[in-house]
Amino acid sequence: MIVLADTINTAELEVSLAELRTKNKGPVSSFITHHYRHFNAASLVDAARGYEKHLMEGGKMMITIAGAMSTAELGVSLAEMIRHGKVDIISCTGANLEEDIMNLVAHSHYKRVPNYRDLTPWDELELLEQGLNRVTDTCIPEEEAFRRIQKHIFKLWKKADINGMRFFPHEYMYQLLNSGVLKQHYEIDPKDSWVIAAAERNLPIIVGGWEDSTMGNIFASYIIKGELKAFTVKSGIEYMVYLADWYRKNSTEGGVGFFQMGGGIAGDFPICVVPMMYQDLEWHDVPFWSYFCQISDSTTSYGSYSGAVPNEKITWGKLHANTPKYIIESDATIVAPLIFAYILGW
Repeated sequence: MIVLADTINTAELEVSLAELRTKNKGPVSSFITHHYRHFNAASLVDAARGYEKHLMEGGKMMITIAGAMSTAELGVSLAEMIRHGKVDIISCTGANLEEDIMNLVAHSHYKRVPNYRDLTPWDELELLEQGLNRVTDTCIPEEEAFRRIQKHIFKLWKKADINGMRFFPHEYMYQLLNSGVLKQHYEIDPKDSWVIAAAERNLPIIVGGWEDSTMGNIFASYIIKGELKAFTVKSGIEYMVYLADWYRKNSTEGGVGFFQMGGGIAGDFPICVVPMMYQDLEWHDVPFWSYFCQISDSTTSYGSYSGAVPNEKITWGKLHANTPKYIIESDATIVAPLIFAYILGW
C-alpha cells in the first residue's frame, strides 16, 4: 500500500509540475491542455509534456520524418523547433529532404486538389501529362522545381567528383542552400523551410534509403551516363556509422529521445543503431532510447508497420521497460504542429 501511495504521489507531482509549466504558455497550449483530456487527445498532451520534460532534464531529441510531411508544409512549425534548439538530429526520407526545398523554390506552381478522392484513373493520367505528381491533395510540379535545383546540385556533385571528395546527401543540400544560388527563386518565407533552419545550425540529418528519392534517381542517371561516380555520395551504411558515433557522444547525459512521425525507413533505420551497438558491437554501456513517441494513423495489424508498438521494441533492445512511451493514432499533419506548439509555448 505504501508503494502504491508513493507511485500515485509521484504521478500527481509530475502532473502538477506540468500544469505549472502550462500556465506560462500561450493560447494554443492552454487550449489543448484544457480540452484534450482523453484517448488520442490525452496521449498528445502526455507526449508533449514528456518531450518537454526530456529536454529540461538535459536530454536530446531525434525527430524522424516519413510520409509527405515536407509537402504538407510541416516546416512552418518544425523550423521554429529547430531554431529554438528543441531538435538535435533529424532522420528523414530523401523525399522529405528534397521536397522542403522544392516547396521553397516552386511553391506558386503547386496545385491543390481538394476533391482528390473523386479523381478517376484518367484524371490522374491528365495530371501526369501536366507534369504534376500528386501527393494526396497536393500536386508537386517536379519539372518546375528541378529546373531550378538540378543544374546547381549537379555542379556540386561534379566538383566533388573531380576532386575525389565525398559528402552525405544532406551535406550537398546544405552546400546548395548556403551558396545562395537559389535565393532568387524563393517563393515562400525562408523561415518556413525546415531544411534552411537545419542548415543554419548544421544539424545532423540521417537519410537512409536516399537512393529512392527523385534526387537519388537523378544522381543514379548521371552514374549510368558515366558523368559521375557512385563514390561521390556517401552511402546508407556510412550514415549508420555516422549515427553510431553521434549517439555515443550525445547519449551520456539525459539520453536521446525518439519522436517518430509515420513509419518506414525514416524511423526503422535510426532506431536500430542502439541494438546494433549493443548486440553486434557488444558495447554494453550503450543506453536505450530515453523517450519514444510514435504518431501514426495506420491500423495496428499483422504486416502493418504500426504492428511494432513500443512494447515490442523492448524485445529488440531499442527501448527499456521504463522508457516513457507514447502512441498517438492520428494524422501527423494535425498532431505534430500541436505538440510543437506546446513545446514552443505558443
